[in-house]
Amino acid sequence: MSAHPRPLIGWPLLPLPDAHGALAWPDLATSVRDGIRAILSTRPGEQLMRPEFGGGLDRLLHAPNTIATRREMRDLVQDALTRWESRILLDRVEVWEVAGAPSQVRVEIAYRLARSGQAGAMNVTVDLEG
Repeated sequence: MSAHPRPLIGWPLLPLPDAHGALAWPDLATSVRDGIRAILSTRPGEQLMRPEFGGGLDRLLHAPNTIATRREMRDLVQDALTRWESRILLDRVEVWEVAGAPSQVRVEIAYRLARSGQAGAMNVTVDLEG
């Protein structure tokens, strides 16, 4: 018998049951939010088998915080979410300046879950200075 505690994950990477035997799978809303974060934080070319996957926001690193940059960021986010997150219906993407932080922008995303129509929203702050 091993003195080491049981690992938190197994191989393949599947959740282990808790003390009551339930698996800790996220609900749909949480899974979608995690998916959106993954899309926006992944650079195209970063995933081996899906080289186009990602938001492409890294292209705007060191870009000036102008209306043109914010429009381009809005378009990149809309295109990436429409292409890669089929579980949502995208209602709105807006990119705003952050008051007092000239190198940062706030991306506001409003969507509905395609399955239930439940509204969801999330904000992401992007630092253009990297």
